[in-house]
Amino acid sequence: MADRTHLLGLLLGTEEDWPQAFEALVRRLDPALSRGGDTHRFDVERITIEPFDLRQPSRYSLVVDRLAYWYYVPREWLKKVALMDDVYLLNNPFTFQSMEKHAAYCAMIRLGLKVPETWLVPYKQPPDNPRFPYTAAKYNRPFDLRRVAEQVGYPLWMKPYDGGAWVGVSRISDEADLQRAYDESGQRLMHLQASVEGFDVFARSLSIGAETMVMRFSPDRPQHDRYSVSHDFLDAATGQEVVTIGKVVNAFFRWEFNSCETLVRGGQVHPIDYANACPDVSLTSLHYYFPWAMTALVKWSLFCTATGRTPRVDLDTRRWYDVADAGGTYEHKLAAYRRMADDYFETERYTEFVATQLGDLDAVAHEFFSSADFDRLLVETVQSTFPAHEHEQFVAHYRGLVGAWVDDAARAG
Repeated sequence: MADRTHLLGLLLGTEEDWPQAFEALVRRLDPALSRGGDTHRFDVERITIEPFDLRQPSRYSLVVDRLAYWYYVPREWLKKVALMDDVYLLNNPFTFQSMEKHAAYCAMIRLGLKVPETWLVPYKQPPDNPRFPYTAAKYNRPFDLRRVAEQVGYPLWMKPYDGGAWVGVSRISDEADLQRAYDESGQRLMHLQASVEGFDVFARSLSIGAETMVMRFSPDRPQHDRYSVSHDFLDAATGQEVVTIGKVVNAFFRWEFNSCETLVRGGQVHPIDYANACPDVSLTSLHYYFPWAMTALVKWSLFCTATGRTPRVDLDTRRWYDVADAGGTYEHKLAAYRRMADDYFETERYTEFVATQLGDLDAVAHEFFSSADFDRLLVETVQSTFPAHEHEQFVAHYRGLVGAWVDDAARAG
């Protein structure tokens, strides 16, 4: 028997709240897990950015990336450690770079999910490339933006094909809105997507490994008030469908830390935004759900490293398309996709691991999120997020919501 220490790396930008919570949970748990005849221990380290030798082995067993979608030095380092060192990455850097929202729509439409009618339209302003004028003159066909919008149907949404955080998203009610938003889009490539009018529920599901939390979401509210604390807003069958859609997206693209937005109308579930492999997990956004997210992230990180879960950077799209192309009902296909997703995430093995190896984690989490240490983190987060005159209000707000989670967790057992 040998002692093995796994180094969990955090690749961070400006975030402080969830990294401190993650570090504290691992430190307080201090896991020493017996697996395969070895004892597995864990340290957490924040990764620094510097020149790197492509042949230099990595010290990390697993990396949680929150930075590479906009900072290319660490993005290329992630590709290196994935290809050369078998470091476990919660999100596939290759698909996250190449499979933006447009590709994600295409793939899930192919699988038969109920994505609203979506068109891609050319740039309003062409790219700055000397070859463009000749190419456009020879091959670009004139198009009528109004006719495209009529095909989609009003009202609709104009949004960047690769966007995030609702940047550049416009609701389009008529031709005037359409032209104004298109003129403002500049060199951003845009989608026109039909609006799901009269929806009953806007749900955002946050998936971390094999676990998913479905939350009621109001995107038009201020950031601190977008998630409602609500546990029974979907019936059981619809809730399972929402969870399944999120898991299918994640298994297909190898994203293990992702969020999925769906609109539910009349029992129909329409996924509208699900390529979010750097999801918002801030305390000020998740509030009541923040302890669940941090606990799930610890569980999945320890499971992947202690069990030697094999990182997979390649896709296996043909298996999914074979199901899609074989015919059958939507329900039949979705059930098959769910089995494939559970197989990818090793859901049964994960559940057994958590039950037998991490039995103390819930108690550790309960103690931490009711501790003075966490309260200091909460106060610091509020003070760094909100103006001074709102500090007292929001400290009380977040203490109340996290306190409600602590009470609910205690009652649950």
